[in-house]
Amino acid sequence: MAMEIIENNYISEFMQVKATDKLVKSSVQKLNIIANLIRKENVNEAILQLEFCKRGVSKQLQNILKSAIANSQNNHGLDIDKLYVKEVMIGKSLTLKRSMVRARGRINRIIKPFSKVTIIVEERG
Repeated sequence: MAMEIIENNYISEFMQVKATDKLVKSSVQKLNIIANLIRKENVNEAILQLEFCKRGVSKQLQNILKSAIANSQNNHGLDIDKLYVKEVMIGKSLTLKRSMVRARGRINRIIKPFSKVTIIVEERG
């Protein structure tokens, strides 16, 4: 997971911190369902949403979110109580292509997708 400060051309009074993970073992469609739960939420509420979500990938999203929170607190001194999830971006990454042998000498293709996740947190004033 990587951390960056997003710098805009204009002067912003709010600091944004970003955490990314480039290899999440899930498809984009499945991750978007979970990402919609935490977009524009307070950080504490977002962690609770991911904690009690039944989908398995929610634990990985929770780790990325916790990384963004830790980066914002330790590296930039932002207040955790004022943080909220500004953006959750999900995109395609690599796909593993496997094959399964079927009857009469045929082969079915199995596609195992990976995704990229970027979470941006911002301090609300």
